[in-house]
Amino acid sequence: MSSYFRAFVISFFFILFRLVWVRKLKLMTLGMHAPYQFNYTQQGDKENPALLFLHGFMGSAADWPDVINSFSDEYLSIAVDLPGHGKTVVRGGAENYKMENCAAGLIYLMEELKVNKCNLVGYSMGGRLALYLAVHFPDRFGKVVVESASPGLKTEQERQARIAQDEELACRLEADSLEEFLGKWYEQPMFVSLKKDVGRFRKFLESRLDNDKVGLGLSLRMMGSGAQPSLWEELCKVKVPLLLIVGEKDDKFLKIGREMAAECKAASLGIVSDAGHNVHFDNLKEYVKQISLFLKD
Repeated sequence: MSSYFRAFVISFFFILFRLVWVRKLKLMTLGMHAPYQFNYTQQGDKENPALLFLHGFMGSAADWPDVINSFSDEYLSIAVDLPGHGKTVVRGGAENYKMENCAAGLIYLMEELKVNKCNLVGYSMGGRLALYLAVHFPDRFGKVVVESASPGLKTEQERQARIAQDEELACRLEADSLEEFLGKWYEQPMFVSLKKDVGRFRKFLESRLDNDKVGLGLSLRMMGSGAQPSLWEELCKVKVPLLLIVGEKDDKFLKIGREMAAECKAASLGIVSDAGHNVHFDNLKEYVKQISLFLKD
């Protein structure tokens, strides 16, 4: 072996060693000073492939049981309360509610659970976070399902307008009772399909009363679609297979889904009949069918 080749090999492995250990050191540091005490549920055999579920705004891990029951024979299903929601505890300042830090926290949780790689399902806010994870941690995810979500907003003008809108919403949340805010939130046209079954919708609303207004306000301000990093320009680089699920009645996200699929070669679009924004609530059977086919393909 020539001295030049030996020097090249030594340099290559030194650089590789540094890259691996810098990443591990970041995760170790997060563990030593972890701002997150995640509340999560697990169902299924730990020897099976893992499937991680991320809920939407004002949701929790408790949103997923009907979906998880459909996958528990083949997957270890893990559902997490995201920061600002449910029983997850967040220590430190508002920055720990930002998407970048939430994503790093979830990767550390995977380390703690000894899950090296998993498939991922995210709805709405959780779908935006799932897409961020696919972009920035592609080696940790086999396939990713993005339900009724966007890559953020394209322009700075759009982002600033949405930040102002979310600030107004957060202030309203703090001023109103949580019941009042929930009532107004679900008056949005994209949630009309949730109200087909009045009794079921009432239980759906009651499940959201377990949240804390302060945490929800921080989530709105720090991880809204205006505050998050825009991922539109990253779509063409995504290598992780994506399934973009949208309800046929959700005009806004049908348009966004088609744009995303056109920009991303790794993405396919799945349109679910008789469903609005919350696809897994509106048409569970077809939702599960599309995800099952995607994961097995």
